Amino acid sequence: MGYDVHRLVEGRDLWLGGIKVDHTLGLEGHSDADVVIHAICDAILGAANMRDIGYHFPDNSDKFLNIDSKILLRKTIELVATKGYHVGNIDATVCAERPKLKAHIPAMQECLAKVMEIDIDDVSIKATTTEKLGFTGREEGISAYAVVLIQKP
Repeated sequence: MGYDVHRLVEGRDLWLGGIKVDHTLGLEGHSDADVVIHAICDAILGAANMRDIGYHFPDNSDKFLNIDSKILLRKTIELVATKGYHVGNIDATVCAERPKLKAHIPAMQECLAKVMEIDIDDVSIKATTTEKLGFTGREEGISAYAVVLIQKP
């Protein structure tokens, strides 16, 4: 199981599930701050008992400054492969009041499936709001949750 959250700010692009989403605000972070991918990476690493995304890709390293999170996801897949694992399936939920994400979900699924080299049917992405409650409801940030099944062939 993985979780990530980033603050919404002006002057940044909004990247979710590996795709750029048109919005007036973007997510603040050391990398591109893609909360969906970060939650998926944490879920994959956790399932393989390999710590978390911050351990492998620290946010104080210039090596990862403004990095495309799809690169981090690919490296995560390669890390768990060293223990004999591959991803079986992913179930992720992104929590945002705006922008509405329903129309972007197929592109996210396609992008993530390609990066992880798995079937698109094995990538579930859902979007929800928090009914205007909390930091998400106030549009201060976006969060994501992910659950992953990893398998040894």
